[in-house]
Amino acid sequence: MKRWKSFTVFAIVCFALAWTLTARAQEIVIGFSGPLSGPAAEYGQDMVNGIDMAINEINNAGGITVGGQKYKFRLERLDDKADPTHAVTNARRLRGNGAIAVFNGVFSTIAAIGKINEEKGNEFLVMGYTSTPKMYDMGNKLLIGITAPPFTVYADQFVSTAMKKGYKKVAMVVTLGAYGEEWRVYFKDVWTKAGGVITADKPANYYTETDFSAPLTAALATSPDCILIGGPSATTALVVEQARSMGFKGGFIIIDQAKLDYMANLLKGYKLMENTIGVATPMSVPVPASVPFEKRFKAAYKRMVTSECFRNYGGMTALAKAIEKAGTTTDVRKIRADFYKALPINGDHIPTEIFGIRESGQLLINGSTQNVEKGQLTPPIQYFWWVKTDQEWEDIKKVTKSKANMVRLTN
Repeated sequence: MKRWKSFTVFAIVCFALAWTLTARAQEIVIGFSGPLSGPAAEYGQDMVNGIDMAINEINNAGGITVGGQKYKFRLERLDDKADPTHAVTNARRLRGNGAIAVFNGVFSTIAAIGKINEEKGNEFLVMGYTSTPKMYDMGNKLLIGITAPPFTVYADQFVSTAMKKGYKKVAMVVTLGAYGEEWRVYFKDVWTKAGGVITADKPANYYTETDFSAPLTAALATSPDCILIGGPSATTALVVEQARSMGFKGGFIIIDQAKLDYMANLLKGYKLMENTIGVATPMSVPVPASVPFEKRFKAAYKRMVTSECFRNYGGMTALAKAIEKAGTTTDVRKIRADFYKALPINGDHIPTEIFGIRESGQLLINGSTQNVEKGQLTPPIQYFWWVKTDQEWEDIKKVTKSKANMVRLTN
């Protein structure tokens, strides 16, 4: 009898262990590496929250079905402090834990991870959240770009708006790094071709610094009409505050990484941001999913909604659909190849609509701009930057759920 009892206990333990391993096998691991400490921590956390919310909602709805089997997602997050070396270490660790995709939101760290994610037998998708076109120049076959348009679209529109305001002289105090360097070089070219003058170029590290008095002093000494600034939203807000405290009364042009609403929340309104040109706030470009998303997000995370939340929620939603369409949870090359089958996803389902994907991996998401005038945000303008034909434009207008002003850019 004792031997039978021992056998029964052993069988139960084995069954429980097998069930646990099976349950673990039914998980799909998603990784995140980004700045979760330091001045850019809020930026990284907003990305994580968007991914986390999408995963929780997918899991709570029963997960996804692949090959007749139900799967749920598990998110693992690591802090890389926006450092490329840390990012590579994190990515290897996440892949070792079974991650089939790693989200990252800084170009220098995306570029570093992009050197290892195609290693044979160790492949994983890079879900890159950055607007630099250079991300696609890497030629990475396992890359998905989940941001809005390339920053060049924003730069072109910002210059046009600034010139209409009568600005001619601009100083640049933009974040250091590959992304900031690209912004400064491209903006300088467009600005000078439009007849403007760059009075100063004083980059600063928005990821590590909180005192910008030195570059601002040098920039303001050139008497600019406006200043091009930007990096993570929190430190960009500090630049605005410090510039105003130093007596600057001109305008700001804010690169697309920094978000107007987030900055206004830190600055207690838009007063200090008068005559600012920037990317439209997410809730000012409404689709049916926006308000319900905001309510759920605030209830879950006790913080304001940002573009990072929107875009990464949409990116994770699209990834889950692509896995289902590909019919595999492990073959990342097939998932990447079949990604287009998951699109479009309109504004009834996600707050940032995704209309398609390019061969490079760039998701087709429109961009929107907005200004601060008389302490208020102006109505946003949406730019559809990839449209090549009249038929494609008509198809977009049929699919979109947005009611904001839509502009087709010449392509």
